[in-house]
Amino acid sequence: MRATPLKSLASLTLAVLLLAGCGQGLLGGGDEAATGEGPIVLGMLIPQSGSEAAIGPYMSNAAQLAVDEINAKGGVLGRTLQLKTADDACDPQSASAAANKLVTEGVHVSVGGYCSGATLPTLPIFGRANIPMIIPAANSQELVDQKLKHVFLINGTGSQQAEAAQKWIAKQGAKSVALMHDNTSYSKDIAVRAQGLLGDQVVITEAVTPKESDYSANITNVLAKKPDFVYWTGYFQEGGLIARQLRQAGYEGAIMVADGAVSPKLAEIAGDEAAEGVYATMTQTPETLRGAENWIAAYKKKYNADPGPYSNQSYDAVRLAAEAIAKAGGTDGTKIIAALEAVDGFPMFSGPLRFTPEHTLANGGFQILVVKDGAFTLQDPLQ
Repeated sequence: MRATPLKSLASLTLAVLLLAGCGQGLLGGGDEAATGEGPIVLGMLIPQSGSEAAIGPYMSNAAQLAVDEINAKGGVLGRTLQLKTADDACDPQSASAAANKLVTEGVHVSVGGYCSGATLPTLPIFGRANIPMIIPAANSQELVDQKLKHVFLINGTGSQQAEAAQKWIAKQGAKSVALMHDNTSYSKDIAVRAQGLLGDQVVITEAVTPKESDYSANITNVLAKKPDFVYWTGYFQEGGLIARQLRQAGYEGAIMVADGAVSPKLAEIAGDEAAEGVYATMTQTPETLRGAENWIAAYKKKYNADPGPYSNQSYDAVRLAAEAIAKAGGTDGTKIIAALEAVDGFPMFSGPLRFTPEHTLANGGFQILVVKDGAFTLQDPLQ
C-alpha cells in the first residue's frame, strides 16, 4: 500500500517506531496518572467466526503484542493496558451486539474493525459512549462519509484503493475490464469508485451473492463480455472460488483482487495453479515491509506463527491509542479525540502519521501484490 523505502532508512524508522511505541512518552504525567485506578481497556472487534475468521488472529495477536510491549515499559500514565476482543463475525448484527458488549465492559478506545459492513453499525454505538475509534483495516468510503468526529482510519480508503486499481489497469494496457463485487458496503464501494475512474473501459459490473459455492452463472455473464482484466473487490472466500472458476471456464486474462481477499486462504481455495499470477491492491503487509525483521521475529517468537494481513496496522492502532491517551492525560474520550486530531508525524509502519480533516491517511499507500508460489509478494509499489 505504501511505497517501499530503502532498507537502511526503513530500519532506522522501525527503530524509532518501536521506541516511540514503548518509551517514556507513554509514562508521563497527567491528572489521571495520579488518580486513575485499574487498567486502560482497549476494545477490538474482529472476525473470530464465519468466513473471514482467518484474519482475526493476525489482528488480535499483533494488538496484544503491542499491549505487552507497552506494559513492559510501565504502561500508559502509570496504568497497564488491557485488550478485550469480541467477535463481529463480519456481520452487522453480530458486530452491533459485540460493540454494545465492549461498551458495557468499559473500553476506553476501540482499535478494531475489519469488515466495513460490520464496522458501520458500530460507529454510533461507540459514538454515543464517546469512545474514540482507531480502525486498522475496514476502509469503505462510507465510514468516512459519516463525518463522525470519533472515527479515525489508519488504512487507505476505498477511493484510494480504486485509484490504485485504475493506475495498475492502465499500466497493464487493459482495454476491457469486468468488475465483480458482493454488494457489501466495502466491496460495492470500491467497484463503484473504480467504475467511475475507468469509464467506458468497464464492460460489465457483476454482483454476486456471498457465501455460495458456485459462481458459474456470474462467470458466464462476465466472460460473455470478453474482458481482458477482471477485478474482484470482495473477500478471499469468494475471491478464491471466482479465480478458480474463471480459469476452469477458460479465461486467460488478468485477475486482480482487492485488499479484503489478500490472505493465504485465497490460494488454498483457488488452488495453486489458478491463484498463480493473481494481482491485488493492498497496503503494506508484513511480507512487504522493509526493516521490520525484529518486529516479525518478536511476533513469531510469541505466537509461533507468522504475522499476516493487517497485523502491522493492528499493532500500530494500539500504539497510536496509547500515544493519544498519554497526550490526553487520561481516558476522557473528548480529550483523546483532540489528541488524535493533533497527531503530527507519529511513526508507524506506513510512515509518519498525519490525519486529513476527514480523519483518513493523506496517502492511502496502496501497492500491487501478486501471488507467486502460493503467497502474495510485492509486484509494484505504484510510486
